[in-house]
Amino acid sequence: MEHLDPIAEFREDHRIVRDGILDITAALKAKDMAKARKILGTLNEVTGPHFRYEEEYLYPLMKEYLGEYVDQLISEHDNVIETARVCSELLAKDELTDSESEDAQKAAMAMLIHVSNCDGLAILSERISQAELDALGDRFGEAREKGIGLLEWAATIRKSA
Repeated sequence: MEHLDPIAEFREDHRIVRDGILDITAALKAKDMAKARKILGTLNEVTGPHFRYEEEYLYPLMKEYLGEYVDQLISEHDNVIETARVCSELLAKDELTDSESEDAQKAAMAMLIHVSNCDGLAILSERISQAELDALGDRFGEAREKGIGLLEWAATIRKSA
């Protein structure tokens, strides 16, 4: 059985999210609601399985190396989820005020900090045994197959919120 490469997939997800954050920020600045909604939908689809994989499988394994820092990463997830909820509510409107647009842009850009912090886990993952990497790859694949978006996962499955 071929296993998913969890390090490569992890990093690629971060690239997609990074670009999505930058793109949604530009769409919010231009008040292009249709484009912003589409990007938010993509981010929701990518980050749901990604966050699930991290919290249920990767982060517990990373506790060995990072200890309590893993709790900070989970706290950052809390912030990202709340930002996604607010953004979703804002984008349900027909148009945004200048203030709402600016606030949404700032919130989106703040999510880049988590992307940067979290991507550093890839370097630590290289120290994990091949058997553990294979198992992580399988779990990552399972999370993706379930395809539960971030907001649904956070509301219905996630253990901490």
